[in-house]
Amino acid sequence: MAKSLLIISRQSPWSGPSAREVLDIVLAGGAFDLPIGLLFLDDGVFQLSPEQKSAAVQQKDLTANLQALTMFGVEELYACEQSLKERAIATTNLDGEGLQRQSSGEIAALIDRYDQVITI
Repeated sequence: MAKSLLIISRQSPWSGPSAREVLDIVLAGGAFDLPIGLLFLDDGVFQLSPEQKSAAVQQKDLTANLQALTMFGVEELYACEQSLKERAIATTNLDGEGLQRQSSGEIAALIDRYDQVITI
């Protein structure tokens, strides 16, 4: 049985290629049926903002990649509730796609559920 993997995305979509690369890794893992989860933490929750102005900072809009996650079998999607509140992100692109909001205490338990964790 494949080891489960949790990817923690902490980068905003406009801070460089990291946010896009995280989504590519998660999509690739999903395509190979790897048990994979994705947690948006800190500035990573900006990827969930429904009003990304990616063209203004000459970055690719990640909305389509986010919406494709469930089509690739990636259904374990999490966001830190505190990070969302601190950045005033009330709604997300993935609310209807099964995004689970996690408190700080729940995040520690979430991380323990996975065999391997990568933070980017």
